Order: sequence, then structure tokens, then C-alpha cells
Amino acid sequence: MTIILELKAISKQYPGTLAVDHVSLAIERGEVHAIVGENGAGKSTLIKMLTGAVSPSSGAILFEGETFEKLDPQQAIALGIGVIYQEFNLVPGLSIAANIFLGRERRRGVFISDRDAEREAQKLIDEWDVGLDARTLVMDLSIAEQQIVEIIKAISQEVKLLIMDEPTASLTLDEVSTLFELTRQLQDKGVTIIYISHRLEEIFALCERVTVLRDGHLVVTRTVADTTESQLIRHMVGRELGDYPSKEPPSDEVLLSVNNLADGQMFEDVSFDLHKGEILGMYALIGAGRTDVALTLFGAKRRQTGEISVHGQSADISNPSNAFDRGLGLVPEDRKGQGLVLLMRSSENMTLSTIQSLSNQSFIKRNAEAGVVNRFKDKLKMQEHVPREEARNLSGGTQQKVVVAKVLAGDADIILFDEPTRGIDVGAKHEIYELMVQLCSEGRGILMISSEMPELLGMSDRILVMREGRLVGEFSNAEATEEKLLTLAAGQEPVLT
Repeated sequence: MTIILELKAISKQYPGTLAVDHVSLAIERGEVHAIVGENGAGKSTLIKMLTGAVSPSSGAILFEGETFEKLDPQQAIALGIGVIYQEFNLVPGLSIAANIFLGRERRRGVFISDRDAEREAQKLIDEWDVGLDARTLVMDLSIAEQQIVEIIKAISQEVKLLIMDEPTASLTLDEVSTLFELTRQLQDKGVTIIYISHRLEEIFALCERVTVLRDGHLVVTRTVADTTESQLIRHMVGRELGDYPSKEPPSDEVLLSVNNLADGQMFEDVSFDLHKGEILGMYALIGAGRTDVALTLFGAKRRQTGEISVHGQSADISNPSNAFDRGLGLVPEDRKGQGLVLLMRSSENMTLSTIQSLSNQSFIKRNAEAGVVNRFKDKLKMQEHVPREEARNLSGGTQQKVVVAKVLAGDADIILFDEPTRGIDVGAKHEIYELMVQLCSEGRGILMISSEMPELLGMSDRILVMREGRLVGEFSNAEATEEKLLTLAAGQEPVLT
């Protein structure tokens, strides 16, 4: 095999942090090469150096035999290096065609030709047989379809090396299968893929080789066929991780009771009880209304009908402030958009839920604030610098801890976790699991909405299944299997137990 990309002792130094430390790596032409590591391992910085978003502090980048001390974004595109980020770089109000050729508009004379762009875009779309109309607005596409548009956008630039950063984070199982098929088609056409994912099962299904980063260092590069998931995890975290933590059974005391809840749009007739010390899982395919249930319980969406009782008392929850007052806290699926103020320090985010008790008229009592921050920094095992950092600069796992700290600071004893470990590395996942068990041991109850079957089966006392806006089944932990959950969520007859 020939080498398309080689990194030679590449490093990136930020003030006080060596994000990437003398990494040397060779990528073979036409392979699908995985790069894995915990949040903060250096993966994002490595991508940014390859795409020209940041400049290396030292070392060299060799692409197709040509040596560069650094790249800029235009150079990277001209060389044929493309990237699909976890957070899409699309304009919702523009068509698929306009997004594909954004910045490279098709013109007739001095005028932009939408018709030419639509014709060229449709030709690319038809080549990949994905059934999209180039005139469709991006805002009208599903997440999976937006992912496809990102791929076609990269292909239209005659990409030779495509970097995929957490490409399946928001996809269903069927959509993941479609993405894999597109990736293999790209490989068949000679495109080299760098594949970054926290989902290790995808690495074994798709990739030929895998490189592990830890704390900015390259730990090992191995062929996928010659390694195991447990070996990768050990390389990533530097230690063995056990199975899911064990927990005590829940009590009979009901913390939250939901009866015939409906929002009038996405779900109806949802009823369940959440017990003290319980982790109640909820599984559904994307679009079934599971997130809408959490948002409605928290008062972030309007409730049309139904009753909510907290500690046996009727709770009229019409906004998040009501929910906090009743002891409900939400760790949302979109932690960046809904859980954090990204430009604020983490300490300020952590105390948002209790800001009134920390303020004296218009001034924050800084000593009291520091006491809250230090308590939850220690409880959630955050590094010393985290409270001082702006939330946008933190890894996904640490951002999640800041959101949880905000919820706990508000004294929530009913916590709604929506996709608690999405985009989080295996080490941070284990810490979140241990925290959830600890919260239950303190008498709290957790509703855990998750697409991750292993964590649902490994962590839940009971699992609810939703389909098309309705609860269609319930399983105890002993009864639940992946096959049962998926079969019920995908469209079999309701089997309520």
C-alpha cells in the first residue's frame, strides 16, 4: 500500500496545554483508519491541523509526498482533504444544492445560476442513489439526510482524504447502516477515510486499522483484526474498566407519577411511575417522541393533557422554573444548545439553577458560589481548572458533568437524563454510570432516555419502549433483550407487561 498522509512528530502547544505531543502516523491510501481516544486525547486538535484550522507548533505534514509545515483551509481543500464534523456545517434555509456549492456558486456571467447548481448537485446525488431532491431545503431533512449532504458536499470538492468526526452520533441503526454503505462506496472509489468515533463496535465493523491517542500522545496503531475492544479501552484510558456498576434495587416509594401525558404533537397517553432509587430506561427510535416527553415533564414544552404528580402531590409544571421548584432536573440531549451557556465560565453554568439563593440584590455572593462549585467539582471528579474554563472549551464528558452539577445544585431528586453519554468517551461514560448509581443510592430517581442498548440493559431497573408517540411496552431488567426492545420499537404489536 502507498502512503497518502504522514504526520512527522507533529505537536500543538496551547498556553498551559500540550494538546498534541510529537505524534507520528502514516495513513495508507484507500483504507478506513480509525482514530480513538478519550475526550481531551488530542483527536480534535489533530483534525484541525490537518484541515488548516490551526497551525502545528512543530513537526510536518506530508500529503501525497509533499511536505508542509502547516496548512490553511484553502490549501487543505485544494489538496483534497475534506472533513465532516459532528456538528454539521450546513445552512438550514438554503437548498441541498446551494449548500453543496456554498462558496463555489455556479454562475452564468456575473449571476448565480441556481438551475446549474441544482443540475450538478442532482447528478452527484443520483450517483450515490440516496433518493434526495437537490431543491429541498436543508431544514426539511432528517439528521441522516443532512449527514449524506455533508458527504456529497465533500465529494463535490474531489476529496481524496475524508475525515469523519463522530458521524453516527445522531443516527438510528438503519441510518448507520446507510452511512456504512456510503463509506464503503467511497473506499471503493479510492477515497481514504479517517474515522473518529466513541462507538467502538463501529470501529470493528468498518475499519482496517486503528490508532489510539491518550493525553496528546500516540499510544498504539494496530490492525483491527488483531485487537479486541477491551484492549482498545485499556489503551485509551490507561487502565481496566469494569462492567456496569451494580446498584441496589429501588424502593416502592414513588417519586414521579405520570398519567395520560400528551403534548398534542409528538406523543400521547404516556403513563408511568418512577420510584426512589430507580433508573427507569426509555428506548425508542429517533422521532418517536421520547425527547419531547422529557421536555414536557420539565416544562420546556407545553403539556396539552395529563397529570404529573411529584411525591404524591399534583404538580402543575408549565415551565422549567416550576420543574426546578418541584425537584425535577433535566440533562438534555443537546447539552451545548440547551444545557450550557457556552461563553460563560463553567462555575457560572454550575450555579445557574441556584442563582437566586447565591445573590444579594444584584450581586453574586462569590464565597457562597465558590462553595457550591467546589462541592460539585469534587463530587463529579472534575479537574481543578474546569470551573475557570468557558464551557465551550471543555470536552464532551466534562461539559456533561457541568450540566449535571447545575441540576444537582438545584437540589433535584428526579433527574431526566436524555442521551446521558452521547459523544462521550468510554472513560467518562463509566464515570457517568457510577455517578447515576451514586445518585440513586442517595434516594434520587432517574429517567434515562438512550439510544445505546448496552447502557440501557446494563443500567436500567426497568425499560419503557415508545413507538410513534405512544408507550408500547415495559420490561424488567431480567426480561429485556436487545431483540425485544428493537422489535417492539420498530413496529411489532404492543406487548405490555
